[in-house]
Amino acid sequence: MLRWMCSDERAGRTLRLSQVASVFAKACFFSIIVAGLGGCSSIPYAPKTTVRTGTVRTATLKQMETFNMDRAAPILVRIYKEENTLEVWKQDRNGKFALLNSYPICKYSGNLGPKLMQGDRQAPEGFYDITPDQMNPNSSQYLAFDTGFPNAFDRSLGRTGSFLMVHGGCRSVGCYAMTDYAMEEIYGLVDEAFKGGQEKVQLQAFPFRMTAQNLASHAQDANLPFWEMLKAGSDAFLATEQPPRVAVCDRRYVFNPGVAGDFDPSGPCPIGIDSTPIAGALQPTREVSASAVPAHTGTTTYRTADPIAQKIKDSLRGIY
Repeated sequence: MLRWMCSDERAGRTLRLSQVASVFAKACFFSIIVAGLGGCSSIPYAPKTTVRTGTVRTATLKQMETFNMDRAAPILVRIYKEENTLEVWKQDRNGKFALLNSYPICKYSGNLGPKLMQGDRQAPEGFYDITPDQMNPNSSQYLAFDTGFPNAFDRSLGRTGSFLMVHGGCRSVGCYAMTDYAMEEIYGLVDEAFKGGQEKVQLQAFPFRMTAQNLASHAQDANLPFWEMLKAGSDAFLATEQPPRVAVCDRRYVFNPGVAGDFDPSGPCPIGIDSTPIAGALQPTREVSASAVPAHTGTTTYRTADPIAQKIKDSLRGIY
Protein backbone atom coordinates (compact mmCIF):
# COMPACT_ATOMS: atom_id res chain seq x y z
CA MET A 1 0.00 0.00 0.00
CA LEU A 2 2.77 2.44 0.91
CA ARG A 3 4.49 1.73 -2.40
CA TRP A 4 1.26 2.57 -4.29
CA MET A 5 0.79 5.78 -2.30
CA CYS A 6 4.34 6.90 -3.05
CA SER A 7 3.83 5.99 -6.69
CA ASP A 8 0.59 8.03 -6.84
CA GLU A 9 2.26 10.94 -5.12
CA ARG A 10 5.16 10.91 -7.60
CA ALA A 11 2.70 10.72 -10.49
CA GLY A 12 0.71 13.65 -9.14
CA ARG A 13 3.85 15.69 -8.66
CA THR A 14 4.99 14.91 -12.22
CA LEU A 15 1.58 15.94 -13.58
CA ARG A 16 1.66 19.25 -11.70
CA LEU A 17 5.18 20.03 -12.97
CA SER A 18 4.05 19.23 -16.50
CA GLN A 19 1.07 21.56 -16.15
CA VAL A 20 3.26 24.39 -14.78
CA ALA A 21 5.71 23.97 -17.65
CA SER A 22 2.86 24.05 -20.16
CA VAL A 23 1.41 27.24 -18.68
CA PHE A 24 4.85 28.89 -18.63
CA ALA A 25 5.50 27.98 -22.28
CA LYS A 26 2.13 29.39 -23.33
CA ALA A 27 2.81 32.61 -21.40
CA CYS A 28 6.19 33.03 -23.11
CA PHE A 29 4.66 32.42 -26.53
CA PHE A 30 1.89 34.95 -25.87
CA SER A 31 4.43 37.55 -24.69
CA ILE A 32 6.47 37.14 -27.87
CA ILE A 33 3.36 37.53 -30.07
CA VAL A 34 2.19 40.67 -28.22
CA ALA A 35 5.64 42.24 -28.34
CA GLY A 36 5.89 41.47 -32.03
CA LEU A 37 2.74 43.48 -32.72
CA GLY A 38 4.35 46.65 -31.41
CA GLY A 39 7.53 46.73 -33.43
CA CYS A 40 10.27 44.86 -35.25
CA SER A 41 12.03 43.30 -32.30
CA SER A 42 10.65 41.88 -29.08
CA ILE A 43 14.06 42.39 -27.48
CA PRO A 44 15.27 45.60 -29.12
CA TYR A 45 18.51 45.86 -27.17
CA ALA A 46 19.51 42.23 -26.73
CA PRO A 47 23.21 42.03 -25.72
CA LYS A 48 25.71 40.82 -28.30
CA THR A 49 29.27 39.63 -27.84
CA THR A 50 30.60 42.18 -30.35
CA VAL A 51 29.46 45.80 -30.64
CA ARG A 52 29.25 46.94 -34.26
CA THR A 53 29.51 50.57 -35.36
CA GLY A 54 28.96 50.30 -39.11
CA THR A 55 31.43 50.93 -41.91
CA VAL A 56 31.45 53.66 -44.55
CA ARG A 57 32.86 52.10 -47.70
CA THR A 58 35.71 53.47 -49.79
CA ALA A 59 33.47 54.20 -52.79
CA THR A 60 31.21 56.37 -50.62
CA LEU A 61 34.20 58.24 -49.18
CA LYS A 62 35.29 59.02 -52.74
CA GLN A 63 31.76 60.28 -53.45
CA MET A 64 32.12 62.69 -50.52
CA GLU A 65 35.29 64.11 -52.00
CA THR A 66 33.64 64.45 -55.41
CA PHE A 67 30.68 66.30 -53.87
CA ASN A 68 32.92 68.53 -51.71
CA MET A 69 31.72 67.01 -48.41
CA ASP A 70 33.53 66.52 -45.12
CA ARG A 71 33.35 62.97 -43.81
CA ALA A 72 31.87 64.07 -40.45
CA ALA A 73 29.40 66.60 -41.95
CA PRO A 74 25.68 66.41 -41.00
CA ILE A 75 23.34 64.08 -42.88
CA LEU A 76 19.61 63.65 -43.52
CA VAL A 77 17.66 60.46 -44.36
CA ARG A 78 14.75 60.23 -46.82
CA ILE A 79 12.56 57.14 -47.35
CA TYR A 80 10.16 56.40 -50.22
CA LYS A 81 7.94 53.35 -49.76
CA GLU A 82 6.59 52.94 -53.28
CA GLU A 83 10.06 53.23 -54.82
CA ASN A 84 11.58 50.99 -52.10
CA THR A 85 14.38 53.50 -51.64
CA LEU A 86 16.26 55.02 -48.71
CA GLU A 87 18.43 58.05 -49.47
CA VAL A 88 21.23 59.57 -47.41
CA TRP A 89 21.80 63.28 -48.03
CA LYS A 90 24.87 65.06 -46.69
CA GLN A 91 25.88 68.67 -46.15
CA ASP A 92 28.63 69.93 -48.47
CA ARG A 93 31.28 72.53 -47.63
CA ASN A 94 28.94 75.29 -48.88
CA GLY A 95 26.36 74.35 -46.27
CA LYS A 96 23.89 72.79 -48.72
CA PHE A 97 22.56 69.24 -48.55
CA ALA A 98 23.03 66.99 -51.58
CA LEU A 99 22.17 63.37 -52.29
CA LEU A 100 25.12 61.18 -51.32
CA ASN A 101 23.82 57.66 -51.83
CA SER A 102 20.66 55.59 -52.34
CA TYR A 103 19.91 52.13 -50.91
CA PRO A 104 17.13 49.70 -51.88
CA ILE A 105 14.68 48.85 -49.12
CA CYS A 106 14.53 45.07 -48.89
CA LYS A 107 11.20 44.97 -47.01
CA TYR A 108 8.71 47.25 -45.30
CA SER A 109 5.42 46.01 -43.93
CA GLY A 110 1.94 47.35 -44.48
CA ASN A 111 0.70 49.62 -47.25
CA LEU A 112 1.11 53.22 -48.33
CA GLY A 113 -0.11 55.43 -45.52
CA PRO A 114 0.86 56.37 -41.96
CA LYS A 115 1.10 54.12 -38.93
CA LEU A 116 -2.02 54.61 -36.81
CA MET A 117 -1.94 52.17 -33.92
CA GLN A 118 0.06 49.42 -32.30
CA GLY A 119 -0.56 46.16 -34.10
CA ASP A 120 -1.49 47.56 -37.52
CA ARG A 121 1.94 46.49 -38.89
CA GLN A 122 2.32 49.77 -40.78
CA ALA A 123 5.73 51.40 -41.32
CA PRO A 124 5.57 55.08 -40.28
CA GLU A 125 5.40 58.12 -42.56
CA GLY A 126 6.25 61.65 -41.48
CA PHE A 127 9.09 63.79 -40.14
CA TYR A 128 11.14 62.29 -37.33
CA ASP A 129 14.37 62.92 -35.43
CA ILE A 130 17.05 60.31 -34.80
CA THR A 131 19.23 60.98 -31.76
CA PRO A 132 22.31 59.08 -30.51
CA ASP A 133 20.31 57.23 -27.85
CA GLN A 134 18.12 55.72 -30.59
CA MET A 135 21.08 53.92 -32.14
CA ASN A 136 21.28 50.20 -31.44
CA PRO A 137 24.58 48.49 -32.30
CA ASN A 138 23.39 45.35 -30.45
CA SER A 139 20.25 44.81 -32.49
CA SER A 140 18.99 41.31 -33.16
CA GLN A 141 18.55 42.64 -36.72
CA TYR A 142 22.31 43.29 -37.15
CA LEU A 143 22.28 47.10 -36.73
CA ALA A 144 19.32 49.41 -36.14
CA PHE A 145 18.12 52.85 -35.18
CA ASP A 146 14.68 53.86 -33.94
CA THR A 147 12.71 56.14 -36.26
CA GLY A 148 11.32 58.15 -33.33
CA PHE A 149 7.69 57.13 -33.86
CA PRO A 150 5.40 58.38 -32.39
CA ASN A 151 6.41 62.03 -32.70
CA ALA A 152 4.42 65.04 -31.46
CA PHE A 153 2.14 64.95 -34.52
CA ASP A 154 1.40 61.24 -34.09
CA ARG A 155 0.70 61.64 -30.38
CA SER A 156 -1.65 64.57 -31.00
CA LEU A 157 -3.83 62.13 -33.00
CA GLY A 158 -3.59 59.36 -30.41
CA ARG A 159 -1.43 57.13 -32.59
CA THR A 160 0.47 54.37 -30.83
CA GLY A 161 3.38 52.04 -31.46
CA SER A 162 6.98 51.48 -30.40
CA PHE A 163 10.34 50.23 -31.63
CA LEU A 164 9.67 51.17 -35.26
CA MET A 165 13.16 50.76 -36.65
CA VAL A 166 15.38 51.02 -39.69
CA HIS A 167 17.45 47.83 -39.43
CA GLY A 168 19.32 45.06 -41.20
CA GLY A 169 17.92 41.82 -42.52
CA CYS A 170 14.93 41.47 -44.81
CA ARG A 171 12.00 40.90 -42.42
CA SER A 172 9.71 43.65 -41.18
CA VAL A 173 6.85 44.14 -38.74
CA GLY A 174 6.23 47.88 -39.07
CA CYS A 175 9.88 48.68 -39.83
CA TYR A 176 12.20 49.31 -42.75
CA ALA A 177 14.53 46.34 -43.36
CA MET A 178 17.59 47.26 -45.43
CA THR A 179 19.68 44.02 -45.50
CA ASP A 180 22.76 43.69 -43.32
CA TYR A 181 25.05 44.87 -46.14
CA ALA A 182 23.21 48.17 -46.73
CA MET A 183 22.60 48.77 -43.02
CA GLU A 184 26.33 48.42 -42.34
CA GLU A 185 26.97 51.65 -44.28
CA ILE A 186 23.75 53.51 -43.40
CA TYR A 187 24.42 53.00 -39.70
CA GLY A 188 28.05 54.03 -40.21
CA LEU A 189 27.06 57.28 -41.90
CA VAL A 190 24.64 58.18 -39.10
CA ASP A 191 27.18 57.22 -36.43
CA GLU A 192 29.95 59.32 -38.00
CA ALA A 193 27.62 62.34 -38.27
CA PHE A 194 26.89 62.09 -34.54
CA LYS A 195 30.59 61.79 -33.77
CA GLY A 196 31.13 64.90 -35.91
CA GLY A 197 28.80 66.89 -33.65
CA GLN A 198 25.35 66.54 -35.25
CA GLU A 199 22.81 66.38 -32.42
CA LYS A 200 19.92 64.84 -34.34
CA VAL A 201 19.37 63.48 -37.83
CA GLN A 202 16.11 64.32 -39.59
CA LEU A 203 14.28 61.33 -41.07
CA GLN A 204 11.68 62.09 -43.74
CA ALA A 205 9.50 59.07 -44.53
CA PHE A 206 7.19 59.39 -47.55
CA PRO A 207 4.73 57.06 -49.30
CA PHE A 208 6.36 57.91 -52.65
CA ARG A 209 8.36 60.70 -54.24
CA MET A 210 6.34 63.80 -53.48
CA THR A 211 5.61 65.00 -56.98
CA ALA A 212 2.40 66.59 -58.22
CA GLN A 213 2.01 63.67 -60.61
CA ASN A 214 2.24 61.07 -57.86
CA LEU A 215 -0.26 62.93 -55.69
CA ALA A 216 -2.64 63.17 -58.64
CA SER A 217 -2.41 59.41 -59.19
CA HIS A 218 -3.50 58.88 -55.56
CA ALA A 219 -6.19 61.58 -55.59
CA GLN A 220 -8.89 59.18 -54.37
CA ASP A 221 -6.87 57.94 -51.41
CA ALA A 222 -8.15 58.93 -47.96
CA ASN A 223 -4.56 59.83 -46.99
CA LEU A 224 -4.32 62.58 -49.62
CA PRO A 225 -4.62 65.54 -47.16
CA PHE A 226 -1.86 64.00 -45.02
CA TRP A 227 0.37 63.44 -48.03
CA GLU A 228 -0.19 67.00 -49.26
CA MET A 229 1.05 68.17 -45.89
CA LEU A 230 4.16 65.98 -46.18
CA LYS A 231 4.76 67.39 -49.66
CA ALA A 232 4.95 70.89 -48.17
CA GLY A 233 7.85 69.73 -46.00
CA SER A 234 9.51 67.91 -48.87
CA ASP A 235 9.27 70.98 -51.08
CA ALA A 236 10.72 73.19 -48.32
CA PHE A 237 13.76 70.89 -48.15
CA LEU A 238 14.29 70.75 -51.90
CA ALA A 239 13.87 74.52 -52.33
CA THR A 240 16.38 75.50 -49.64
CA GLU A 241 18.61 72.40 -49.62
CA GLN A 242 18.37 72.56 -45.83
CA PRO A 243 16.40 70.35 -43.41
CA PRO A 244 13.18 72.24 -42.63
CA ARG A 245 12.42 73.24 -39.06
CA VAL A 246 9.41 71.19 -38.04
CA ALA A 247 6.70 72.27 -35.60
CA VAL A 248 3.32 70.78 -34.73
CA CYS A 249 0.18 72.67 -33.74
CA ASP A 250 -3.53 72.20 -34.43
CA ARG A 251 -2.67 68.52 -35.08
CA ARG A 252 -0.70 69.37 -38.22
CA TYR A 253 2.89 69.83 -39.32
CA VAL A 254 4.19 73.35 -39.87
CA PHE A 255 7.50 73.73 -41.71
CA ASN A 256 9.91 76.61 -41.11
CA PRO A 257 7.40 78.37 -38.82
CA GLY A 258 7.32 82.15 -39.02
CA VAL A 259 7.24 82.58 -35.22
CA ALA A 260 9.43 81.03 -32.53
CA GLY A 261 8.35 79.19 -29.41
CA ASP A 262 7.03 75.91 -28.11
CA PHE A 263 3.63 75.02 -29.54
CA ASP A 264 0.82 72.84 -28.27
CA PRO A 265 0.49 70.03 -30.84
CA SER A 266 -3.23 69.75 -30.12
CA GLY A 267 -3.91 73.46 -29.62
CA PRO A 268 -4.53 76.19 -32.19
CA CYS A 269 -1.56 77.51 -34.13
CA PRO A 270 -0.32 81.01 -33.25
CA ILE A 271 -1.09 83.75 -35.75
CA GLY A 272 1.67 84.07 -38.33
CA ILE A 273 3.18 80.66 -37.73
CA ASP A 274 2.95 79.54 -41.36
CA SER A 275 6.12 80.28 -43.25
CA THR A 276 5.91 82.59 -46.24
CA PRO A 277 6.87 81.27 -49.71
CA ILE A 278 10.61 81.43 -50.31
CA ALA A 279 11.07 84.13 -52.91
CA GLY A 280 13.61 83.30 -55.58
CA ALA A 281 14.45 79.92 -54.09
CA LEU A 282 16.62 77.91 -56.44
CA GLN A 283 15.19 74.74 -57.87
CA PRO A 284 17.16 71.72 -56.67
CA THR A 285 19.83 70.63 -59.13
CA ARG A 286 21.21 67.58 -57.34
CA GLU A 287 17.98 65.68 -56.70
CA VAL A 288 16.67 63.03 -59.05
CA SER A 289 14.42 64.51 -61.73
CA ALA A 290 11.31 62.77 -60.34
CA SER A 291 11.44 65.03 -57.29
CA ALA A 292 12.19 68.32 -59.03
CA VAL A 293 8.73 69.87 -58.89
CA PRO A 294 7.41 73.37 -58.16
CA ALA A 295 7.18 74.26 -54.50
CA HIS A 296 3.86 73.74 -52.75
CA THR A 297 2.13 77.00 -51.90
CA GLY A 298 -0.60 77.88 -49.48
CA THR A 299 -1.45 76.57 -46.06
CA THR A 300 -2.18 72.86 -45.75
CA THR A 301 -4.45 71.63 -42.99
CA TYR A 302 -5.02 68.04 -42.01
CA ARG A 303 -8.26 66.63 -40.69
CA THR A 304 -8.06 66.25 -36.94
CA ALA A 305 -10.50 63.35 -37.02
CA ASP A 306 -8.84 60.07 -38.01
CA PRO A 307 -11.39 57.94 -39.91
CA ILE A 308 -8.68 55.61 -41.20
CA ALA A 309 -7.65 54.75 -37.66
CA GLN A 310 -11.28 54.00 -36.81
CA LYS A 311 -11.60 51.62 -39.76
CA ILE A 312 -8.49 49.74 -38.70
CA LYS A 313 -9.68 49.59 -35.09
CA ASP A 314 -12.96 48.13 -36.28
CA SER A 315 -11.20 45.50 -38.41
CA LEU A 316 -8.83 44.57 -35.58
CA ARG A 317 -11.52 44.34 -32.90
CA GLY A 318 -11.64 40.85 -31.55
CA ILE A 319 -8.20 39.97 -32.96
CA TYR A 320 -5.82 41.77 -30.60
